[in-house]
Amino acid sequence: MRAFIGGHEVVSDTDFVELALGTPVELWLGVEGESEMERAARMDAARDILADNPDFPDRVSRVAAEAIEVFAPQLFDVVSLPRPIARRRPSRKAAAA
Repeated sequence: MRAFIGGHEVVSDTDFVELALGTPVELWLGVEGESEMERAARMDAARDILADNPDFPDRVSRVAAEAIEVFAPQLFDVVSLPRPIARRRPSRKAAAA
């Protein structure tokens, strides 16, 4: 089954989040090994987006809530494991007899 958001095909979970929010995930989470200058530029861009879109935090919360709702059955699917049967070691007296 294929999923599309606004005419764009979603091929991964990251694609879904990026298309639903309209921004790349890396903008908010950063990337490993980024320099201080890159981090500052990323944070400036994020502040500009938040200033231009005051409803953005609400959209993020809604996307997160929808994802939790969709995946909640798997998140809380707990399976009880059988307890192992304890084996008794023979006593030294029994072994000596």
